[in-house]
Amino acid sequence: MHTQSAVTRQPPARATYQDVLDAPPHMVAEILEGKLYMNPRPTMQHGKASAILLRRLANPYEDQQNGPGGWQFIHEPEIHLDEHVLVPDLAAWLDEHLPGGMYGPYTSISPDWICETLSPSTRKVDLTEKRDIYAHHGVKNLWYLDPDKLALEALSLDNGAYQSLGRLASKKIVSLPPFESAQFPLTDLWPGNRTQAVNESGQLP
Repeated sequence: MHTQSAVTRQPPARATYQDVLDAPPHMVAEILEGKLYMNPRPTMQHGKASAILLRRLANPYEDQQNGPGGWQFIHEPEIHLDEHVLVPDLAAWLDEHLPGGMYGPYTSISPDWICETLSPSTRKVDLTEKRDIYAHHGVKNLWYLDPDKLALEALSLDNGAYQSLGRLASKKIVSLPPFESAQFPLTDLWPGNRTQAVNESGQLP
C-alpha cells in the first residue's frame, strides 16, 4: 500500500527593506503588511498638483509668509511605521514633534498630516491598506488630492477611524483643517483644467 506524503506549503516570504532598496529607481517601493508594492512615479499632472499644494501650504505654515509657521513639510518622505515602509506624496509634522529636524534617509515618527495624490495605479491601496495603517499609527489629518476628478477631501482621525471634514470640487476655496489659514482657490492646483466643472456631491470612492 502506497501512501502520499503530505505537501507542506510554505507561506510567501515577507518583504524586507532590502526589497525596497533593490527596487528600480523609476518605481516607488513600499511595504504594507509584509507585501512589497511598487508603482511608477506620478504623472506630470499628478506631480504638478502635489507641488502646487505643497507650496500653498508650506509658505504660511513653514516659511511664515503671512501665516503662523510651526510645521515642517516633506515631499515623498520615506516613513517606517513598525513593519511598514510608506511613501506618501506629501507629509508634515508639527515642529515640536521634530525638535531635531529631519535627517537620514527615512523617519519613524508618524506625521501629523499626510496627503495622498490619487491615481489609477494607487487609488485602491491609498484608500484602503495605507489608510488603515495611518489610522493605526495616529496620523491625525489625512487629505486625498484627486487630479483626475479635480477634487480634494480632508479627513480627521476620531476614535481610531477617519471622518470626512469635507470634499471640495469646482471653484471652491481651500481652507481645511489643520491648515485653515492657507486659503486659495482649488483651481490653483490644476492650472490646465481651471474651467472644467466637477460634480460637488458625494465622497471619494
